[in-house]
Amino acid sequence: MFNIFPRKLVLREAENKLENLSHAERVVYWTIVLTPLWWVLGVQTLLYPGVGLYLLAYDFHVDKLVKRSLPLCNWMWLLLSLAVLWTNIQGLSSMSFNPMKSAATVVTLLKGYFLVFACLTIPFWHRVRLSVVTRAVAWMTAGYLVSLGIQLIILFGTGPQPALMPPLAKAIPGDKLSLMVKFAVFQPFCGLPLARTELYTADPPILGACALLCFFICFGEIDKYLRKYALSGCTATLIIAQSRLAWTCFPIVLLAVICFRKASARQGFLWFSTLICFICALVGMEVSELLDKPMETFNGARADSSKDRALVVAATLAAWKESPWIGWGIVERTVTWGNGAFELPLGTFSTYAQILYLHGVLGFTFFAIAALTTLWFLWGPALRGKRTAQRAFASLIAMYMLCQATNLSWMIVYFWFYFLWLGTILAEAYPQYVSSWQELSRNNGIKS
Repeated sequence: MFNIFPRKLVLREAENKLENLSHAERVVYWTIVLTPLWWVLGVQTLLYPGVGLYLLAYDFHVDKLVKRSLPLCNWMWLLLSLAVLWTNIQGLSSMSFNPMKSAATVVTLLKGYFLVFACLTIPFWHRVRLSVVTRAVAWMTAGYLVSLGIQLIILFGTGPQPALMPPLAKAIPGDKLSLMVKFAVFQPFCGLPLARTELYTADPPILGACALLCFFICFGEIDKYLRKYALSGCTATLIIAQSRLAWTCFPIVLLAVICFRKASARQGFLWFSTLICFICALVGMEVSELLDKPMETFNGARADSSKDRALVVAATLAAWKESPWIGWGIVERTVTWGNGAFELPLGTFSTYAQILYLHGVLGFTFFAIAALTTLWFLWGPALRGKRTAQRAFASLIAMYMLCQATNLSWMIVYFWFYFLWLGTILAEAYPQYVSSWQELSRNNGIKS
């Protein structure tokens, strides 16, 4: 029987207790574990980029860049950040100076693609072990059970509650809507009113993406009891988030991981695909027609939401065509429907449409190269049988699929630890890029 868990889960007691944490590991560990506190205070969008910048600058040496460099995927995320900055400056220069708008743009940049670069790079410059990140995420997701339980008790006991403005959120520039502490509500799904929440995130689909990615991170937790509660928390959160695309991606990730480890699974997938094509040819039907009915069910589960997304994406792409090469830099337009009853900024849905609209072909090219090179650097260790790399590769594909429905630059700050997890996997797979001091402290157990 196929087992997705690692074969050797019994490690040394010292490793199980995560002793001798480095400074970077302590910062990362407590930042992740205390996620509910940052959510209640309303400081998430500034704290996580601040942690990334701090760890990049902490004990920085030029030798870390000159002698060991970094994998190409890290540099591509940095170049993407610079391209985004340049297009943002172009967009801001076309309007009168607005200090709040400029500050909000800088915050958006730091908590977006630059945060990906920082999280991928930190494990190459500091000792940040995979087990430490996994343990922190496991504790955080096990806490999902408590947070969801409290929210459901409030919902069924007193009914839906209004959102609260955290005490420190007012000091953060930009839109305050994503900083609100919101409670569970009833929303229709397939015509039935069901409980739905966004928990520590700004939107339920983002919570679904977090739960999906955390599920495969927590598979690496070596404490079986903590792993059980963490996976239960991820599953419950994935269900209550009601993210249809996250539900669809979940079996796809499982299938991808199985295909890495079982030749029979790869052959079975090919035979199944061949059979589907043969049946379609036999009855004179195209494969797209065969998928129409499932897509109708998928869109019909929350029909209004699907129509709204399609409308906003279409308007976003239409605006991009007016400035195709460098985009508009900043969001200045909105789209309305329902006789003006509904209004959303362009680029609200779909990462790919948003990048084209804001940063044009230039930004989209850097994004595509960064995304593909990250997959490529994970592909090698995954083929060599490294199980964490296999889960990382499969979950990264799922994340790219999730980007079709929600902006990645908006989601990154809520699962920044996922990219840190990817960075630890890359650092273990490519030790030639690891800084000499980090390598020495890893081998000798020195606190860096």
